[in-house]
Amino acid sequence: MNNKKRLTHAISGALALCVALAAPALAEDWKPTEPVTIIVPWSAGGSTDTVTRVVAGELTKAFGQNFVILNQPGASGSLGTRAVWEAPHDGMTIAAGAAADLGAYPVFGTLDATLDKWRLYLHVANPGLVSVRADSEWKDFGDLLEAMKTAQEPVTVSSGGLSSATAISMQALEKAAPGIKFRQIVYEGGNPAVISTVAGETQFTAQTATEQVDMIRAGRLRPLAVIADQPLELQGFGTVPPVTDWLPDVASAPNFFGIFIPADAPQEVLDTMDKVWAEKIATSDVMKEHAAERGALFKATHGEEAAKTALPFLSINAWQQFDSGAAPNDPSTFGIPRPE
Repeated sequence: MNNKKRLTHAISGALALCVALAAPALAEDWKPTEPVTIIVPWSAGGSTDTVTRVVAGELTKAFGQNFVILNQPGASGSLGTRAVWEAPHDGMTIAAGAAADLGAYPVFGTLDATLDKWRLYLHVANPGLVSVRADSEWKDFGDLLEAMKTAQEPVTVSSGGLSSATAISMQALEKAAPGIKFRQIVYEGGNPAVISTVAGETQFTAQTATEQVDMIRAGRLRPLAVIADQPLELQGFGTVPPVTDWLPDVASAPNFFGIFIPADAPQEVLDTMDKVWAEKIATSDVMKEHAAERGALFKATHGEEAAKTALPFLSINAWQQFDSGAAPNDPSTFGIPRPE
């Protein structure tokens, strides 16, 4: 080979190397050099914890770095979320939970950071499900509704906290059926709340379908209605009717969960996570299978689209909490419109 050909080959090799370097593997713009912590502000085994562990596994594969879960329950989810907000905003500590909870913390006065201070990465919507023990005398939601209207003592319902699926669902039911009598028994998260109903400590629960599905399939719980205006198909069980079959005016919207990064994190962190979310999480067969198996709706969004997706249920949650007196601060102060 003459010198001219050697030079041509050398230049071609150099160009190929430059192209390879310029077109890196996914997530090279931000490559965390140590494990990233995702704080789940609820106890292990609940709907947030379960799906976030699946997400963490997918992110670990995409980034080539471990994303680890830290459960930090307390103060209806605000304790763990506050820990993320007070940590350095460098992408190394990420929050998880329901967007409706995240946006409502200022309404409760438990965290000042409003929804627009976070970059949202949403994945599944988990509907609330009204369920009783399998041996309960109440055979459908109409029976339970009648009991709450006529019982001398309030019917007990297990709850994961002030902003949990049960709390939000029961406020919606109370608004649509004034005069029903119930008493929430609060536990540290959805999983222990569901277990309490299975154990007979409480008479029913309205936590998410995801948190209940194992007990339903095992024949320990019987779902009566989904808090939605459409029926829910549960694998291994069948169809659960919507609560609007009995109470047409119940306010409902998809309750989306996700992970959240402070919006003032370095731009390369946000840009890289945007890319991973769009190219890996949104197309993940693992995520799709998990959602189908757990009775959840899978729809991965991020950024402005995620904020728009989260707003309908946030509006319902925040205004129900304020109107009931459970939350002291006017949601409109934080840019949360009253639901129509």
